[in-house]
Amino acid sequence: MNGQELRNILDGLIKLNYENEVFEFKEAKNQIDFRELGKYFSALSNEANLKGVSCSWLILGIEDKKHQIVGTNYKANPKDLNKLKGDIAGETTDGITFIDIHELHISEKRVIMFQIPPAPRGIPVAFQGHYYGRDGENLGALNLEELERIRKQNIEEDWSAEIIMKASEEDLDPLAIEAARVNYKKKFPDKAAEVDNWNNLTFLNKAKITIKGSITRTAIILLGKEESEHFISPSEAKIRWLLKDANGRDKDYLIVSCPLLLAVDKIYAKIRNLKYRYIKDGSLFPDEVDQYEPYTIREALNNCIAHQDYAKNSRINVVEMEDRLIFQNAGHFIPGSVEKVVIDDAPEIQYRNRFLATAMFNLRMVDTAGGGIKKMFDYQRKKFFPMPEYDLTENKVKVTIIGKVLDLQYTRLLAMNTDLSLTEIMMLDKVQKKIPLMEDEAKYLKKNKLIEGRKPNYFISKTVSQKTGQKATYTKNKAFDKKYYLDLIIKAISQHESLNRKDIDDLLLNKLPDLLTLKQKKIKVTNLIAELRRNKKIVNKGSDTKPIWTLKS
Repeated sequence: MNGQELRNILDGLIKLNYENEVFEFKEAKNQIDFRELGKYFSALSNEANLKGVSCSWLILGIEDKKHQIVGTNYKANPKDLNKLKGDIAGETTDGITFIDIHELHISEKRVIMFQIPPAPRGIPVAFQGHYYGRDGENLGALNLEELERIRKQNIEEDWSAEIIMKASEEDLDPLAIEAARVNYKKKFPDKAAEVDNWNNLTFLNKAKITIKGSITRTAIILLGKEESEHFISPSEAKIRWLLKDANGRDKDYLIVSCPLLLAVDKIYAKIRNLKYRYIKDGSLFPDEVDQYEPYTIREALNNCIAHQDYAKNSRINVVEMEDRLIFQNAGHFIPGSVEKVVIDDAPEIQYRNRFLATAMFNLRMVDTAGGGIKKMFDYQRKKFFPMPEYDLTENKVKVTIIGKVLDLQYTRLLAMNTDLSLTEIMMLDKVQKKIPLMEDEAKYLKKNKLIEGRKPNYFISKTVSQKTGQKATYTKNKAFDKKYYLDLIIKAISQHESLNRKDIDDLLLNKLPDLLTLKQKKIKVTNLIAELRRNKKIVNKGSDTKPIWTLKS
């Protein structure tokens, strides 16, 4: 890496304004304990493996709270610094050491960037016999679940590559094979003439659907006849489409089985991709767009097929509602976070069904060059629709695509604002939908003055509200000073001699911030009344259950 590339990486990490499992800042103005250095090497290497990144970083000379560049004198002699590679190798599993140790000089301040490799597949990295890991910014022992996850990487079999000894070409659907040939030639046009001369088994081998002429589970899933599904039992190769009305009642359904190559088109044909109309500012004529981008539907559906954990014996579900589509498949989300996938915009290092994913790539069903999920976000952004929502709980992946504008001013101006990255828009989209922010997201948005408020009641900042035409919304969310509410109660009691609790609720509830729930607003009112009573401004002339508040004489 050259100096500019390293500076770009450093600037990007500093801009994030928080540390995570795969990079760490240390001030280390003069020294860092060798044992501490080794622990960080082990932890960052293991976490790089688990997060599927190409390397992790330990950076000296950066203050770890405000991330200001302070410089370091650690190992000022280049020979001493370079010797660390051998020192670390002598204490780690299989002699693993730094990819490289880089020195940068920024404004006459020296920064050291230790580039740490991910732990090898199936081999967790120990330092002096102990395995270390990270939980956010915290350094500690690698927990047992993560340790086993790394160890299993080499011994886990690829379920989708398993050969089915009793199956033959006769168990595959001829129409599906023909469709597969067409897709393969579109994917590899330079081989089109050759493909026409291949018999079916040659083609299936070349497309990596079969193995040396033997039928695999992948072949049954993608190209098998419907009655051939029993070969993968008790697993299922089924997609269920369900249509619901505005009240959530079932209106229609369809269940399709193998060959899933053809099933995708059947499900796609059932989805009512209606036209959505909305009027832009400054125009009398409506814009007309499809509710859902065709690419988005196919990408989400094919991702379900490629990443389904078939060992869980579950179906893939597609639920269509009036204004949204929901896609769900079994199994945890291997990359760990959607934000990571969108930011990295790169191919995944690990796949649950490697053989199946390769075959789907060869048949133009998925793009293993990466970027598919980011494209979905970009399509929603261009339509000014909300960002896709991912629910990764309960060992499943549930993707919701909303097919309408929630707030045209807000979404359109955010999407057109070149100062905001897609990552920032994704975070602000959560605020718009009142989805809880992660701690590091909230910290980042607050630092960059994009949101205000307290957890969990965040709202867009004054600057953003002015850009998005939400000045009134901002003012409704921004609470008045507490003194305003206290003075209002006192003034009302002085005008009417007494107020009961309903009177005070009627007075204040509609003046409290809109982002608070009714329950939160009532608690706020209770606290205001209690403060006035403690300060001997008001007194209860009624009972505890039916208070009558008057001014203290």
